[in-house]
Amino acid sequence: MSIVIAGERSGVGKTTVTLALLASLCRRGAVVQSFKVGPDYIDPMFHQYVTNRACRNLDTVLTSESYVQQCFTRHSQECEYALVEGVMGLFDGVGHGTENQLPVTNSQLPTDFGSTAQVARLLDIPVILVIDCSRLSGSVAAIAHGYCSFDARIKIAGVVLNRVGSDRHLSLLKDSLKPLQLPILGVLRRQDNITIPDRHLGLVPSDELPQLSAVINSLADLGDTCFDWDQLLPILQSKSLPITHHPLPITHHPVKIAVARDRAFNFYYQDNLDLLQKLGAKLVFWSPLEDAELPQDIQGMYFGGGFPEVFAQQLSTNTHVRDAVKTAILKGMPTIAECGGLMYLCEQIIDFEGKSWSMVGVLPTSAQMGGSLTLGYRRAVALQDSLLVGAGTNVYGHEFHRSRLISPPHHPLFTTSRYDCDENMGYEGWSESLNLHASYVHLHWGESVELPQRFVQECINFV
Repeated sequence: MSIVIAGERSGVGKTTVTLALLASLCRRGAVVQSFKVGPDYIDPMFHQYVTNRACRNLDTVLTSESYVQQCFTRHSQECEYALVEGVMGLFDGVGHGTENQLPVTNSQLPTDFGSTAQVARLLDIPVILVIDCSRLSGSVAAIAHGYCSFDARIKIAGVVLNRVGSDRHLSLLKDSLKPLQLPILGVLRRQDNITIPDRHLGLVPSDELPQLSAVINSLADLGDTCFDWDQLLPILQSKSLPITHHPLPITHHPVKIAVARDRAFNFYYQDNLDLLQKLGAKLVFWSPLEDAELPQDIQGMYFGGGFPEVFAQQLSTNTHVRDAVKTAILKGMPTIAECGGLMYLCEQIIDFEGKSWSMVGVLPTSAQMGGSLTLGYRRAVALQDSLLVGAGTNVYGHEFHRSRLISPPHHPLFTTSRYDCDENMGYEGWSESLNLHASYVHLHWGESVELPQRFVQECINFV
């Protein structure tokens, strides 16, 4: 029983609508599995907070079309309802793909590879379109009609009208939509009292919001009253897709990997963590912020992304742990450090106010926060062997950060380009030794099991 929550563009309230639906369904005692289209880490944290189940990313750019289908089917079969939150506008993709497009007059539709629409087609489940009505009345019908008719393969089951200002405003919207015979599945008034704060990379993560429980309760109340459940529940149905199983070689050697997970480091794809466990690893979660020492008897370390710049002072103060991490890496312990993890391994983090905070010091450079955002999918070609990839290997990842390294690596790990073109964007990543993989590029291992396999094997070999 599944639906996709899509927006007519970014910022229309997809996350609010999704969380309200999730919270209301969970309040009713339903078992709900959520998914997020795209590479986002933060929205899935809120999903998991509500459902108490790990949210799964559905991203055809980072993985593949078949992987998206398999991931969705495998996890949606374990629950009563499955909700997929889209990314950006319904048809917004990366501009490159393999799907055959529908003809429009004498041309073709712009490709929407990586978009919410592509995922909806792959999963063959209906879409609920969220429309921001704050500056609309009669024009809402033109928007809805355009989205319904743009691609006949997309099944738009109805609309949710968000940010409706008054009863009069709602009446105008309903009158305009009536000729389309398109169900109005929900109406959300302007909600100034329900807010989730944001900062330089989007929403503030759920772990940093002590008031989040009250916010979710308010969203559940909203969900109980603003949706037309008599129309909505029958729509929450889709057919199952076949699952193709890919058996993994499981190691018989016990291997313990320390995974940094706290308010500073929390950007992990759950599928990556699952793969490590399926390959035989025991994951030991710990906090570089709070813990006094590294976990005992570990054979590898994994530092995900996050917000080390926000907690730079506290990370810097924990000198014993910083020294222990440095000593372990210099002794050859296999270590993955993505984005925020890379920043933590630098000599310093220079925050937005220009203050410098000492970090681990394995990488001979400093990470400086700045105003410009580096964002987008990347094609990365390995220039040398590393902990995860062999020289010449192509990998596809995603960058999302406001920091830069003051000194570039002497022997860069990758040459990078945008996903949709071959133009060289530069050199990136550190791998001064085979035991370290440090990069701004976030990788999803779902279609590249050989990457975690290499990592686990090196952890096994570490003495």
